[in-house]
Amino acid sequence: MYVAMNRFAVNEGFEAGFETIWRTREKLVHDVPGFLEFKLLRGETAEAVTPYLSHSTWASKDAFVAWTNSEAFASAHRDARSPQGTLVGHPEFSGYEVVDTDEPTA
Repeated sequence: MYVAMNRFAVNEGFEAGFETIWRTREKLVHDVPGFLEFKLLRGETAEAVTPYLSHSTWASKDAFVAWTNSEAFASAHRDARSPQGTLVGHPEFSGYEVVDTDEPTA
């Protein structure tokens, strides 16, 4: 399993617009082979900046890389730009291979 994350620093007052972009974007990733889950996480605002983390889980790193090289990825991100002044800097990507997991049993 592979987890891909992007960290976003959003200027205070721009949170609602940033979240709307994520909620209303075309969700082309759901039909991509190897895609398992997506979450957008919001942290606590500090010093007029609200941190966000996009968190997607994939069956493998290869599945994630295939997604990033696909036309569906390009299409999904083409119109996803935030209005000027929303972000503090560029998003920061990090990817991780899952080495252990603990999931609840039914």
